[in-house]
Amino acid sequence: MPNTAAPESDAPLLDVRGLEATFAGARGRLEAIRGVDLTVQSGETLGLVGESGCGKSVTMLAVMGLLPPSVRITGSIRFRGQELAGRPQQELAKLRGARIGMIFQDPMTALNPVLTIGAQIAEAIRIHDAAVSARAAAARAVEMLTLVAIPFPERRALQYPHELSGGMRQRAMIAMAMANEPDLLIADEPTTALDVTVQAQIIELLRRLQATHRMGLVLISHDLGIVAGAADRVAIMYAGRIVEQGAVEDIFDRPRHPYTRGLLASLPKIDNQAARLTAIDGAPPSLAARPSGCAFHPRCRHAAEICVARDPELRDVGGVAVACHLAEAIDAAAAAPPDQLASQPTGMA
Repeated sequence: MPNTAAPESDAPLLDVRGLEATFAGARGRLEAIRGVDLTVQSGETLGLVGESGCGKSVTMLAVMGLLPPSVRITGSIRFRGQELAGRPQQELAKLRGARIGMIFQDPMTALNPVLTIGAQIAEAIRIHDAAVSARAAAARAVEMLTLVAIPFPERRALQYPHELSGGMRQRAMIAMAMANEPDLLIADEPTTALDVTVQAQIIELLRRLQATHRMGLVLISHDLGIVAGAADRVAIMYAGRIVEQGAVEDIFDRPRHPYTRGLLASLPKIDNQAARLTAIDGAPPSLAARPSGCAFHPRCRHAAEICVARDPELRDVGGVAVACHLAEAIDAAAAAPPDQLASQPTGMA
């Protein structure tokens, strides 16, 4: 395959355009992700947010080339200017774990239960650098466990995944993903099922590693609080597509999409603990029964006829990319608290 890469200094670290993933189902082909566009620069953190099943993990698995062969992938995935979509698995395998690392959502299932933690990290190192001896790789594994602040790293390297706590397993996953100092790290729900103290430690660890290695970071999460404190930009996903994307301050301070406003309104308020949480009515649509027009319109309290008839394009509204026909009207009312706006119709339905 010819190398048509742009100079690394001119190209984003990761540039995804028009990405679609279609699964084969009993009812035909099912679109899991639809026309996803996103970029990540070196040293930048992109938060990828949405409810379970919205396509966050599938998007990044498509970037990594880890979806089954039966899944049809279209669109462009460029890493440092080089096109990854359609490349043979042998070439993608050389990038995975070396220049692109991934922290998987559940370390207990992602780690090999019959190999020690140290052996798994050492294997990840030697696969990408055959010149490294077994002894040097083992020493490097202990060094990585030390880097992620696991106590008694020499002892932990000889233990199996089930012998570690959830927080330590997550740190071991980070150590493995960082062992070859990747340019891009994808963290899929890195703090799920961890207590608040350990969550803060994991996020601080990722920040420190990112600053040291100037790597790009994609933080997949449904926890808006974590994303607000860690990300530079945020992309909100719903029903397989990005519905809002921009700087984290712009989106969290003044969200334009009703789904984003609903997510923010559902957060507990520290200054008003007696207030009831505002829920988003209904549930995300299944792949086999996606509604016409805007996929969010059955749950949206602002939906108009155009929302039922036509799927909105992602367009610029006040410096933020928004896929909503009514974004300007919602933006005009952005001075109202998110919970007020989410609970009241705009009068346009």
